[in-house]
Amino acid sequence: MAYIDNPATQRANIGFIRASMRAPLLSRDRELSLARRWREADDTAALHELVRAYTRLVISLAARFRSYGLPMGDLVQEGNVGLMQAAARFEPERGVRFSTYAAWWIRSAMQDYVLRNWSIVRTGTTAAQKSLFFNLRRLRARIEGLSAAPLSEASCHKIAAALNVDAASVAQMDQRLAAADQSLNAPYGEGNDDWQEFLADGRPSPEEMVIGRHDSLTRARWLAEALAALTPRERRIITERRLTDGGTTLEDLGRALGVSKERVRQLEQRALAKLRQSLARRASRADLFFG
Repeated sequence: MAYIDNPATQRANIGFIRASMRAPLLSRDRELSLARRWREADDTAALHELVRAYTRLVISLAARFRSYGLPMGDLVQEGNVGLMQAAARFEPERGVRFSTYAAWWIRSAMQDYVLRNWSIVRTGTTAAQKSLFFNLRRLRARIEGLSAAPLSEASCHKIAAALNVDAASVAQMDQRLAAADQSLNAPYGEGNDDWQEFLADGRPSPEEMVIGRHDSLTRARWLAEALAALTPRERRIITERRLTDGGTTLEDLGRALGVSKERVRQLEQRALAKLRQSLARRASRADLFFG
């Protein structure tokens, strides 16, 4: 998937980049002073100066993600969001340079944007997959150069060891990165058929649905007839023990019927035997009704 900015957008991006590069660099003391003013006094002027000084860091990091085919302007905007998040969370008293701290937030914001927009298919849903997505091309180029062939098994194992993932995930991601998104409605070859014509339909056929419904109604009728042949107490036990979600316990049924739970178990077994005999006369496989 590749995005191309229109000429007006490209000119706006160039103007923004030039303006950002003209912003003066901050000394360590000035940086800490601005961060404290923003954090302690809610000084928005200090925030603006701090952010403008490090917009060049956003642009530098955005350039590293251009190979994923996304607009430079969008990458910069996402990076600016990360920069603002860093400014909101930065703690000057820790003695860390703001640029070091902000770089992580900027990179994270851009990576999330790339994962959301690189493909319509969700990619990098786990930390391991995310690491694999952003490092596979670099490691692949180091091992196999510019070869477009699928990764060899040995290369898959080397990359898997370097990123602490399994080799199957490396091979799968390599295939994913090599193939662009394609519509299922796109034509296949020179004919009029499209790709979706080759998708198998796993749903039951109309004939199977009719047969299944007929068999289900038949089994339900047989079961109702077999239950009608039981005594009221046996029918209640089977209904509450076998035909109710969750099932009533032997102890609860015994309490309701005024007998012991052992007696309920005996009555249940006797009723099940009657049902099997009754259903066996109607069907060749009574085990369809009993697990």
